[in-house]
Amino acid sequence: MSGAGPGRVAVVGGGISGLATAYRLASSGVPVSLFEASDRLGGLGGQFEHEGRRYDKFYHVILPTDEHLLELAGELGLGESVYWRETSLGFLYQRRMYPLGSPADLLRFDPVPFTDRIRLGLTALWAAHVARPEPLDEITAEDWLRRLSGRRAFDRLWRPLLEAKFGDAYRNIPALWYWASFNREKGTKKEIKGYIEGGYGALALSLVERARAAGAEIHTGCRVERVSLAEGNGGVGARIGGEDRHFDRVVFCTPLSLVPGLADPATMGPYLGNLPLDLDHQGVINVLAMLRRPVSPYYWLPAVDCEVPFRGIVETTRVIREADAGGHHLVYLLNYVHRDTTEFARTDDDLAQSYVGGLLDLFPDLTRQDVHSTHVFRAPYVEPIWTPGYAKRVPPAELVQGRVYLATTAQVYPNVTSWNTSIGLATDVANRILASSEVSPASIEEVA
Repeated sequence: MSGAGPGRVAVVGGGISGLATAYRLASSGVPVSLFEASDRLGGLGGQFEHEGRRYDKFYHVILPTDEHLLELAGELGLGESVYWRETSLGFLYQRRMYPLGSPADLLRFDPVPFTDRIRLGLTALWAAHVARPEPLDEITAEDWLRRLSGRRAFDRLWRPLLEAKFGDAYRNIPALWYWASFNREKGTKKEIKGYIEGGYGALALSLVERARAAGAEIHTGCRVERVSLAEGNGGVGARIGGEDRHFDRVVFCTPLSLVPGLADPATMGPYLGNLPLDLDHQGVINVLAMLRRPVSPYYWLPAVDCEVPFRGIVETTRVIREADAGGHHLVYLLNYVHRDTTEFARTDDDLAQSYVGGLLDLFPDLTRQDVHSTHVFRAPYVEPIWTPGYAKRVPPAELVQGRVYLATTAQVYPNVTSWNTSIGLATDVANRILASSEVSPASIEEVA
């Protein structure tokens, strides 16, 4: 270790957890170097430019329960840029649209027999007020929800909602994850969602600017090829762009499955044995249709048994102000699929034609003239495919004591993978580094 304090820290990965980690450490006077292999920062919060305005590649909203994200936005001076709207959930079943935002809506959901609708309502009440979370880690959401709601209700409501997030991988998802997801969404009496002016890109840009102002070095297009432990307690070595560099600590902020390919097997191999390296991730395809008119009154609309290539419709302009969307109605057609599938490998033109064609088929009053433009994005590592018993396998924040740390999505379980949970994890890792070297976290006023 070089001198007092944490020494020099390398952060591998420029997504939100990497940016938040670098910002927290730099704000407390720690020398930080962040390395991102691609030419863009922000990960899934990335944006693209269209007609002089920037738009989110992937849909994002903020929930009132997102305490870590909201606290960080306030620190960065962006708290006043967050605004809120009441939204609602719909459900497309066999091309018929149902509201599904209240207990009364559940009672009117006629694809399910009335007696099963009563069980659906009781399931929701049980999940919100009665169920103990600990035993739910050992059983699948499918088994749990079938037992509570019945087969028909599961097949026509719960299964499609699980498929909308995990695709065909839904069968192994633990009930604990679904319980946590349900209670995150229902943390307020009304369904309220928020957005930050400029999108997540504005938050990422502010993090980069503040981190650099505090002394952090942030590099893009800079691939970390190998990380090794130096002899004794001599920190870590990193081979970056063909150059060998030395740091006192390193924080991996990549998908966990990429860590073994970066870690030197001779010096770090023994520390990887207990990690859940078999944890896979589901990818996502997002086809953004910029429309001249809205599609439905709902923010989120799963599409079930509708004979379309996508699994859900997210109309973010039910939250985002029209002025912030350039006057367009932003409709994301989404499909969570594995990166190795033929669907994920389809060309952008093929996906755009197929998905937008499905949207026009679902809504006959929508015409080609209503489609201003179409944009296709995909990400290979989005949602970890959790398995029963995962609570016992969650990786530690500190992989090698005092030297190697993890801030990956594999550690947020049972919470939903989101910027909020990633920011919370990054803050925890940064605080561990600071606490281990007796450096007090700086306030934002001290580094502004």
